[in-house]
Amino acid sequence: MKLFSPFKNLIYLLSLSLLLSCNDDEIIIQENENTISEPLKISGSIMVNTKFYDNQGPHEHNYTSRRVTGFTEGFESKSKFFYNTTTIDLNQSGNWSFSDGKIGTSSRDRKFGTRAARLRETGYILMAFNMENGVKTIRIRHAKYGNDNNSSWQLVASYDNGDSWITVGETVNTTSTTLNTVSFEVNEDRSVRYGVSKISGSSNRINIDNFEIVTDANGGGNNGNDNAGRDSNLTFGNPSNANTTDPNNYFLFKPEFTLSYNNENGTPNWVSWHLNADWLGSRGRCNCFQQDNSLPSNFKRIGDNEYRSSGFHRGHICPSADRTVTGQENANTFFMTNMAPQAPRNNTRPWVGLERHLRSLVNNGNEIHIIAGIIGTGGSGSRGYRENLSNGRINVPGSFWKVALILPNGTDDINRVTTNTQIIAVNIPNNQNVSSNWRQYLTSVDTIENLTGYDFFENIPDTIENIIESNISSRSSI
Repeated sequence: MKLFSPFKNLIYLLSLSLLLSCNDDEIIIQENENTISEPLKISGSIMVNTKFYDNQGPHEHNYTSRRVTGFTEGFESKSKFFYNTTTIDLNQSGNWSFSDGKIGTSSRDRKFGTRAARLRETGYILMAFNMENGVKTIRIRHAKYGNDNNSSWQLVASYDNGDSWITVGETVNTTSTTLNTVSFEVNEDRSVRYGVSKISGSSNRINIDNFEIVTDANGGGNNGNDNAGRDSNLTFGNPSNANTTDPNNYFLFKPEFTLSYNNENGTPNWVSWHLNADWLGSRGRCNCFQQDNSLPSNFKRIGDNEYRSSGFHRGHICPSADRTVTGQENANTFFMTNMAPQAPRNNTRPWVGLERHLRSLVNNGNEIHIIAGIIGTGGSGSRGYRENLSNGRINVPGSFWKVALILPNGTDDINRVTTNTQIIAVNIPNNQNVSSNWRQYLTSVDTIENLTGYDFFENIPDTIENIIESNISSRSSI
């Protein structure tokens, strides 16, 4: 039967709509698209200190001036369905050039969030803008796509606005389906742009995610005042290997903190944050508790009134007082994903006492990497014992724990940790009978790891980690 032209157009539009609405797994035609390009032309190389970390979570900062103070590009802001060579504007950072590269959204893409860059053949992704004040450190997450075989890639740099490129640091071999971190200590003070160039593996594909640029202004230098700058909130690793597929170990990051959310419990499992003088200012407490709508729509999004008349406080894990430079930073600590039901006397006595002690250490020239969370079920608030709130939507924990690694202000924090580095670890019962002295609840990191099943400092060499995690701080020394 012969179709009239309007029907042909309708069928074409319906087919196009179906193609665009399919998820990435279903658009097989994109994988076979004939857009393979020539490899990037490389004219030299620079050797720099390159460090490899396993299972390290994404790094993030609160940047305001992107091309001066750095950024973390997570490839979340735009779509790129095809492998063709083009330049696109990614809102988080700027324009990037892709060749034999796309932005993948498939379940087979290894990613933090919903998207990651994906490269095949000898493809590349390149910054199409310069870092005018240089770069201190570059951190990149990488993994194999799907069930593909191994591939290799290199960091590349250009000092002439992209006209020519050279390799930087060691060749990186991508052999894992887990996003791992490679860190390049470039210490560059010239105007420069960077990118990733895949150099082997043929049609085997790799994912690149959370391409992080750190400058002296945002996490590497001393800012002229002997502070360490704003470091990642997850420098020492992802304690539970939180991800975006497990609803009870769901990875969620904000500029102010990083966390693992437990959808069944309606609370975080843990929250991780960095603390130094660059996070502390004069803004007051906003007291603006708010539902966190960044969670998937099918998750429990706990409302700010679901603790009402329960006898428990909406207990901050990352404290409001640790984020006081801007009103927005303080407000973001009031997301309900940063809260758990806390006995009032736990919150206002030992818990706040430890928070104040850590800030006093910051005022004395230290920076601190903190991870805190909850464990168990059942606590006693001002109205007695409860195991859950809001008709079972929120689990009441049995205790609140915290571990804090303390360093003098500086840079390259992972490599500055020694067997003498101070760690404070506490586990405080969630009830009204707790002591006001948080030192009564000192314990070891090993004990909290045994309770939770987490690995808090996986990026520290084992010979050092094993010693500092087994120690219990003396009450008289802190």
